[in-house]
Amino acid sequence: MFILYLAIIIIAAKLAGAISVRFGQPSVLGELIVGVLLGPSVLGLIEASDLLGTFSTIGVILLMFIAGLETDLQEFKKSAKSATLVGFGGIIFPLFLGYMVGLMMDLTSLQSWFLGVMLSATSVSISVQSLKEMNQLRTPAGTTILGAAVLDDVVVMIILAFLMSFAMGGETSLTMLVVKKALFFIGAILVAWKVVPWFMRTFAKLPVSEAVMSAALIICFVYAYVAELTGVANIIGAYIAGIAIGTTNFKEVVFEKVETISYSLFVPIFFAYIGISAEFSGILDNIVLIILLSVFAILTKFVGAGAGAKLSGYGWRNSMGIGSAMVSRGEVALIVAALGLEASLITQDLFATMIVVVIITTLVTPPMMKMFFTQRKPDAKEV
Repeated sequence: MFILYLAIIIIAAKLAGAISVRFGQPSVLGELIVGVLLGPSVLGLIEASDLLGTFSTIGVILLMFIAGLETDLQEFKKSAKSATLVGFGGIIFPLFLGYMVGLMMDLTSLQSWFLGVMLSATSVSISVQSLKEMNQLRTPAGTTILGAAVLDDVVVMIILAFLMSFAMGGETSLTMLVVKKALFFIGAILVAWKVVPWFMRTFAKLPVSEAVMSAALIICFVYAYVAELTGVANIIGAYIAGIAIGTTNFKEVVFEKVETISYSLFVPIFFAYIGISAEFSGILDNIVLIILLSVFAILTKFVGAGAGAKLSGYGWRNSMGIGSAMVSRGEVALIVAALGLEASLITQDLFATMIVVVIITTLVTPPMMKMFFTQRKPDAKEV
């Protein structure tokens, strides 16, 4: 039956993704929606299971690994100031205001911070696709958006790692938590600098098929495991592994092949599984909350990131365009929400609510970007 489930999920996810693209939206939106349709909330064709959850976990690890491979450290350095201001502006506003909203919703302090973290996430893939469609990817604004989105994701994942540690750490002291995470990041950077290039070169010489790809997956999974072992989310380890391999000469071949493996099987399962595992019973009872959180999610990112862009020297129109590009929460917010549900940091109702909020922010981002980025004159910063 599991094999049949895989076939159903893949064909449904790909068809739904294609339909979503036809309507000018990212394919992830269709994959998420079809997961909801296949799950117990609607058609009931597929039920969540441990094995399906394992495939989903591999999918999210590979997804963040790809994000690391796509991170261009040199391009990020060129727009470091503006990307930093935009990134932190897009985090501070939703994080702290989200915390206050959580307290108003009678959530605990930890749950309120987690709500703020969910609202702080940004989807790199949504922004990239929209920028490509409008030929804005190579502009200063496009580079700033990509750099800010990467910084946003990294910072959000680090904050998430600390929250997860507090939620599951029991009697572990704060000092020990900080030391363990500091040791992980220091060790991860040193290994990425000295060991990863040597390991890739050495393993690539083995007289076996796909030695380079095998070496890359070994590094990815080891990083993810060690990250989880030290109390840091496994996706952060996978992301750092991707950055490490991205600095070697094997980047292109690894990216091409891991993207094929990931997007043909594991990543569609991850997005579909998010929808499958969602329970929408009683969702109409939360319609007011969905509307309020959606408006709040859009405004906090738009204002926070836009303010950062204005402070870095962009004109008003470009600043609003950059702010709109940061609105979509996409796959990163889904990752955070899924981890929060697993750690009992959010209820099933709030999880389902946040999925709808993510869908809404994904839908409004492309038209918002087109509103500010089309038929405009370059501002002083671009000149």
